[in-house]
Amino acid sequence: MAPQSLKKNYRCSRSLKQFYSGGPFIVSSDGSFIVCACGDAINIVEASDSSVKSTIEGESDSLTALALSPDDKLLFSAGHSRQIRVWDLETLKCIRSWKGHEGPVMGMACHASGGLLATAGADRKVLVWDVDGGFCTHYFKGHKGVVLSVLFHPDANKNILISGSDDATVRVWDLMAKNTEKKCLAILDKHFSAVSSIAPSEDGLTLLTAGRDKVVNVWDLHDYSCKTTVATYEVLEAVTTVSSGSPFASFIASLDQQSKKKKTFSQETHFITLGERGVVRIWKSEGSVCLYEQKSSDITVSSDDEESKRGFTAAAMLPSNGGLLCVTADQQFFIYSVVENVEEPELVLRKRLVGYNEEISDMKFLGDEEQFLAVATNLEEVRVYDVATMSCSYVLAGHKEVVLSLDTCVSSSGNVLVVTGSKDKTVRLWNATSQSCIGVGTGHNGDILAVAFAKKSFSFFVSGSGDRTLKVWSLDGISEDSEEPINLKTRSVVAAHDKDINSVAVARNDSLVCTGSEDRTASIWRLPDLVHVVTLKGHKRRIFSVEFSPVDQCVMTASGDKTVKIWAISDGSCLKTFEGHTSSVLRASFITDGTQFVSCGADGLLKLWNVNTSECIATYDQHEDKVWALAVGKKTEMVATGGGDAVINIWHDSTASDKEDEFRKEEETILRGQELENAVLDAEYTKAIRLAFELRRPHKVYELFAGLCKKRESDDQIVKALQGLEKEEFRLPFEYLREWNTKPNRCHIAQFVLYQTFNVLPPTEIVQVKGIGELLEGLIPYSQRHFNRMDRFVRSSFLLDYTLGEMSVIDPETETEYPKDKKIKEESNASVSAMEQESEADQKTPSRKRKSQKSKDRSSKKRLVAEAQGNIIAV
Repeated sequence: MAPQSLKKNYRCSRSLKQFYSGGPFIVSSDGSFIVCACGDAINIVEASDSSVKSTIEGESDSLTALALSPDDKLLFSAGHSRQIRVWDLETLKCIRSWKGHEGPVMGMACHASGGLLATAGADRKVLVWDVDGGFCTHYFKGHKGVVLSVLFHPDANKNILISGSDDATVRVWDLMAKNTEKKCLAILDKHFSAVSSIAPSEDGLTLLTAGRDKVVNVWDLHDYSCKTTVATYEVLEAVTTVSSGSPFASFIASLDQQSKKKKTFSQETHFITLGERGVVRIWKSEGSVCLYEQKSSDITVSSDDEESKRGFTAAAMLPSNGGLLCVTADQQFFIYSVVENVEEPELVLRKRLVGYNEEISDMKFLGDEEQFLAVATNLEEVRVYDVATMSCSYVLAGHKEVVLSLDTCVSSSGNVLVVTGSKDKTVRLWNATSQSCIGVGTGHNGDILAVAFAKKSFSFFVSGSGDRTLKVWSLDGISEDSEEPINLKTRSVVAAHDKDINSVAVARNDSLVCTGSEDRTASIWRLPDLVHVVTLKGHKRRIFSVEFSPVDQCVMTASGDKTVKIWAISDGSCLKTFEGHTSSVLRASFITDGTQFVSCGADGLLKLWNVNTSECIATYDQHEDKVWALAVGKKTEMVATGGGDAVINIWHDSTASDKEDEFRKEEETILRGQELENAVLDAEYTKAIRLAFELRRPHKVYELFAGLCKKRESDDQIVKALQGLEKEEFRLPFEYLREWNTKPNRCHIAQFVLYQTFNVLPPTEIVQVKGIGELLEGLIPYSQRHFNRMDRFVRSSFLLDYTLGEMSVIDPETETEYPKDKKIKEESNASVSAMEQESEADQKTPSRKRKSQKSKDRSSKKRLVAEAQGNIIAV
């Protein structure tokens, strides 16, 4: 077997985050996404894989109501702040907001035309708003309690609005009535408790109302009479009708044929109810017959206490035959579908989307293909996720308290087995294939913090507990197809440590077991009798994780002292110590045949290490809290992490793909570089500058700009090159200009290009470029310095002009003569002639004296010229 190549990088391919914290939600018209509340934020979630498409950050306002426009382009939200906001789902920006109610908005509905929005408030009022204008068009009052729900008539031509309240009444309002007294068309008051849900039939002739008085009333919307009352014997939270032509309609038709009373489907009203019992039931209004009821609830219950039961809180029929969407009290979305490829159609749970996982304590991959991931959270159940879609496939429920640890294996018969340890001081053995518990082990007196299967024979597993004991449990004689769990027996027990046992691991050949404890030591025991072999001492704080090397006679431990150590089994000596985490190391696991390992800690980091070089190859920061759980696939070496932030991240080895991408980029860079050189040779400067920008070659860009500055008509080519850039791409030229502007030999090119840049893109648009503020702050001081230097140069040049003018080297500037100045000019000419006469008189003086005066004038002129030249050089 060829040795595996070392891994250099992992990439987070999928992530499951909290996307729903309870409260309002709304489904898109095509069922492709769900908009739901998550704390103060609004998440837009893909219905296929529960991935968050986008998030709208809130303003510290708990959401109470959501609604979508018919075309799914606008989102309406409201919270306890009473502010009604309209969001554009393309830009995720609030385009309009207003206040109208005196209390929180409890319900919303958008008209089929998209122009009206109805809101139900805790102030007992129902208001209708113009969406475009944001003003109130209708004001309805009459309810004596909080208005919980509101909806428009499904027929857009009928201007009717229906509202339900906790005053046990449903009111029907006329949107066209001008008289205030005639606005309320009818008061439907057959309920004795709060009306929790209202739903119209598909044809709009019938209205269903469900209440917490455990009944459903069927109303005729023609004369507003109560046709029948159906007793459901459970507190109801949702009622919904079934549209014709859907799989549910054919399912109901088959159920109706089996009933004794034969009536046509068109004359009857069929509906679905959900409530506190957590089961889906289908009813027929004629005779109040329950056509279908689930045998058992898919919602897990922690105990038999009535208060701990978790039921459904809302439901909606998904469009395009997507099925029935049900929402549970523990933030889960159940999607039910009808299976028709069997003799008797059945309602099955097709998909389970978990909105919130709470803190994750442990996780392991399932099966040989590792398509599933078993996750232990701060719950009494183990949730099994499909790695591909990140939807919860099923749960393993049976513990009475929180599950703290788990391990998985594949038995000799091919069944996937799972063992779990819980805070209820028991271990349970599960057959994941049949999703049933086949064994229960009791005997520990403390929380079971660690469990591990045998690696070779799969004939036993071990458990470590808070009672400081290590136990070996036998799997001999256990039927994997057993319907009822049997009592598991222990082979051997030993008091292993002075404090709680946090981790256990079994060697590859099933001959040794290692335990890590709160007492800062790890111990190795020989199986099956648990004979002590050696104690590993050296950590300064408690040990959280232990694991045997798959190839060497050594053990790896992770501790709260921020280190990972590798120990020799023979003498218990420490072979290597790995430092790098800034907080406690909570998990560590070998990969790549023991030549590398990954570790995670309380600092929220995942690190990849090389054992031979003791080097940290890569560090990944994808968690916001402690990373308690780490799972490594044995076959795929896929990595999964989970922690206190309730986030599950799936990591794949990207070494090969990164290498291919790097080679592809290098090849593309070479081709583009050659294209750049060809453009320079062909004097295509505009194309060359664009290519230099794309290739991130600042020196080449400078050479091109410098060459253009020496040529005529360079402005047009520079402008064309800059016009080819997008608005956000102007950040790169400004980065180059900032660097060039700091150097004296390049600043003049920088200033010239900067001038052309401001001609291409106005300053008002430049300041909108992301991150441009920092670059402008770097340009301004140096540009000011260059301006001051040029100002000094210009002022110094005046001295040269004056000097050369006095030397008559340059002609003075001619000025335009005006008529008024002619007289002045004549007078000046007269004075000049007088000066010439005086000079003729001076010629009578001795020549020797005149010669010395000339030499003095020449020396002074030379001195002035030298000083002027020095000033120019200095500038």
